[in-house]
Amino acid sequence: MACTITPGAIPGLYEITPRVFGDSRGYFFESYSERDFIEAGLGMRFVQDNQSRSVKGVLRGLHFQKQHPQGKLVRVIAGEVFDVAVDLRPHSPTLGQWQGLILNDATHNQFYIPPGFAHGFLVLSETSIFAYKCTDFYHPEDEGGIIWNDPAIGIVWPDLGIPYSLSEKDQKLPRFSRRDE
Repeated sequence: MACTITPGAIPGLYEITPRVFGDSRGYFFESYSERDFIEAGLGMRFVQDNQSRSVKGVLRGLHFQKQHPQGKLVRVIAGEVFDVAVDLRPHSPTLGQWQGLILNDATHNQFYIPPGFAHGFLVLSETSIFAYKCTDFYHPEDEGGIIWNDPAIGIVWPDLGIPYSLSEKDQKLPRFSRRDE
């Protein structure tokens, strides 16, 4: 297997750590292997790849799709982020709970977030390039979101000593409600 797939604290979440082969010239690793995922019981199909570049203190999220939920395999190509998934699955015993994970270009670790979760991240490094695969296409009319600092969820975001930078849209997202889904 070209990677290690470790279940997260919330069922359905996984951290993927690739085997990295390096020498004085640089490194090589497989960033995704369908065979490894199938062997681990993860048979999802990815249909879209996305990438963003952000600067330190940018907080994106918490986003989800309502009728077309997306599973996401997220990673950082350059830099470091604090990545967060919030369980929105209506009948889940962990509904409203969150898990955070540091993703960076040193470990090349990834985070698989299944459909039914809100997702967001905070950039910890001076810049970051964030990439992710999705199990469904993006539908702009189907966007949903939860405010990043909702006390009902209680995400403990890292203190960077600077104000976070959010889009106007993300600043106006509603609070978590068990009726969101």
